[in-house]
Amino acid sequence: METKNTSLLILGSGPAGYTASIYASRANLFPILITGNIVGGQLTTTYTIENWPGDFSTLSGIDLMDRMHKHAKKFKVDIINDEILEVDFLTKPFYLIGRTFCYRTDALIIATGASPRYLGISSENKFKGKGVSTCAVCDGFFYVKKDVVVIGGGNTAVEEALFLSKIARKVFIVHRNKYFSAESILLYQLKKKVKEKKIILYTNFIVDEILGTKEEVTGIKIKSNINNNEFITINVAAVFIAIGHTPNTKIFKNHLKMKNEYISVNFGIHSGFTKTSTEGIFAAGDVIDHVYRQAITSSATGCMAALDAEKYLNAKK
Repeated sequence: METKNTSLLILGSGPAGYTASIYASRANLFPILITGNIVGGQLTTTYTIENWPGDFSTLSGIDLMDRMHKHAKKFKVDIINDEILEVDFLTKPFYLIGRTFCYRTDALIIATGASPRYLGISSENKFKGKGVSTCAVCDGFFYVKKDVVVIGGGNTAVEEALFLSKIARKVFIVHRNKYFSAESILLYQLKKKVKEKKIILYTNFIVDEILGTKEEVTGIKIKSNINNNEFITINVAAVFIAIGHTPNTKIFKNHLKMKNEYISVNFGIHSGFTKTSTEGIFAAGDVIDHVYRQAITSSATGCMAALDAEKYLNAKK
């Protein structure tokens, strides 16, 4: 298998990866960017984006990522459609094995993103982009004054429900357990909304089926965890799944310091924000962030990673 050599390798073609590549290329680092198996990352599943600064007209996730791709190509970033399968960080230059090529690099930026967890039912796939979403902040405004449902019982689910309660007519929460695992402050706010009848709870229920037409979601059928014969149908325009995210970091396990599958970084107050536990390796985007998970924050850390990598490589010279 052919081996490609570079001073800087960037893994991931989401906002973090593309932004890092643009900054790195402008610094004459001549980076190679590996797209991963989903070119453009999870943002390509977002139908419409209304919160990207400066874009007040209609903008889809696919359009935004296509523009970032073209921006990177403008600065002659070497973009390769490949997926990394194995890594060796004990040697320098670092050695990575992909499906198509092998790579040797002096510095590495990991921006492989995260994947939202889904329910795993067949009807879910049918309505992705047609009312099934994993981001209320991204897609909630399409359901102003409509009834919606949130699936989950942790911080993310409660935060999504609280956000939606400000714009939707009514918000249902379906949770498989009796008790919620969210923080106390969120549960306090949730109780207030329940008392106001803005949020209605269905605990000890799981999703049996998402209902709808060819074009849109019209409802959801849930099943009791306690009584197998109890089914309830709720009429809603959208289903927001908030059962967590899984960072795409599996191949870096036992190679880098992590916490709950997220790569640990330096968070320095002066510089080196994106440094990992291995010198010369930096991380950006959703692999380090389980709180904000926005395109703009991913781009910001991608910029930081490129600047950190540039400083590292210049010091080596």
